Amino acid sequence: MERHENIFKHYVWQIIRFLPLLNILYFTRGTQNPVTLKFLFWQKIIGFNRGAYWPIHFSSVVNNWRNVYAGIDVCPGYSPGCYIQAIGKVFIGDYTQIAPNVGIISANHELNDNRKHVVKDVVIGKYCWLGMNSIVLPGTELGDFTVVAAGAVVTKSFPSGYCVLGGNPARVIKELNKEECVSYKNKYEYLGYIKASKFPQFRKKHLSV
Repeated sequence: MERHENIFKHYVWQIIRFLPLLNILYFTRGTQNPVTLKFLFWQKIIGFNRGAYWPIHFSSVVNNWRNVYAGIDVCPGYSPGCYIQAIGKVFIGDYTQIAPNVGIISANHELNDNRKHVVKDVVIGKYCWLGMNSIVLPGTELGDFTVVAAGAVVTKSFPSGYCVLGGNPARVIKELNKEECVSYKNKYEYLGYIKASKFPQFRKKHLSV
């Protein structure tokens, strides 16, 4: 029975692979942020975060997606409960992963007049990992292979990367060996719903980053 089920699933996937509106389900399966029918339903039909070019959980909030550059297999807000505030620009490098309830903030209220914002861009490198309930504050830069531990609050930059940050305010609690860090790639590369080869044109037309 199991063998027959696997054969059936195989043929279903082969059919989906050649359907223009659904083939992204095939090409992103097995990635860390696969496009699923659930995401398509909540985002494209019901309308939660409809404009954004990557899958976002219906409980996450993305403010001003046009100011967000999310690299290959990067979907800020894919996990539930995230808040991405992109009043300033937010750059996130390829293959960076973001856990539930993460906050990325690119502008704070001015201390003497909370009607105004102090805007500072956020830059996060490739192959980073932002742990659950962590917060990245305005003006910070994280280099490649930076791991932000659960609950950490990043208040300053760590541009060299290859480290684990923890605490509030976050500090380096462990250095990573560059030789042991794996720069993998997906077989099919997508930036959200868009093929990597087509993204430069989309970026030029639709994004502010």
